[in-house]
Order: sequence, then C-alpha cells, then structure tokens
Amino acid sequence: MNYLEKAQDLSMKIGTGQIMDAFEQYYAENCKIIEADGTIRNGKDEQREAIKQWQTQMVKEVHDGGVNSITSNEDSGQTCIESWMDITFQDGNRMKFEEVAVQNWVDGQIVQERFYYNPGPGAQQG
Repeated sequence: MNYLEKAQDLSMKIGTGQIMDAFEQYYAENCKIIEADGTIRNGKDEQREAIKQWQTQMVKEVHDGGVNSITSNEDSGQTCIESWMDITFQDGNRMKFEEVAVQNWVDGQIVQERFYYNPGPGAQQG
C-alpha cells in the first residue's frame, strides 16, 4: 500500500467505528501528536489515553461525519486528511467539528501527526 492508500484505509476504519484498531495498526510506538492548541503527546500510550478520554469523557454522541479530502506526497511520506464530525459534547453543545490532520509516515506508520482546527470551547480533539 502506498501512503495515500494507508490514509484512505485509516479514514475508512475511523469512519466505521474502528478507531482503536486503526490507531494500533497505523501509529508508531514513538509517535508525536500535536494538537491545534499546541498540546503535544509523545508516544502511543499517551495518545491511546487521549483517544479514550475523547470517546468517553468529552463526546456524548457522534451524529455523522466524513472526509472531504485526502492528499499524499509519496516522495516525502506525508498525508493530509480533511474531515468533519457532527457531535454533541458531554455538556450538551452540538457542533460540526472540522479538522485537518497532517501525518508524517516512516516505514508504514505515522510518526508525527499535527491537527489543525478551531480550538474553541469544548473543541479538544483526541
């Protein structure tokens, strides 16, 4: 699989509720995750915990979601995924959450991912 196909498979798995399976398959043990607000998580254990917190403590319900575009630079090993979710947070606020994830791949796994989104109230991503 090339990087574009990996990013497409990752997005498909996330979109069908296989978030942790996708994470375990495609992220390197020493991955670095950078949130839009500057928060950095180092390593798979920290990101795994952040995903679990997002799913159980922040999000009450996901109503819909999708991918607008996926791009890939096969030479540099970088992919970008523009996606959205219609979600209700635990506090009852509902919003269309839009983000761009820029992923750097090495040896078939994501070693760094940076998210771009509006980090407004309640809009923390896992």
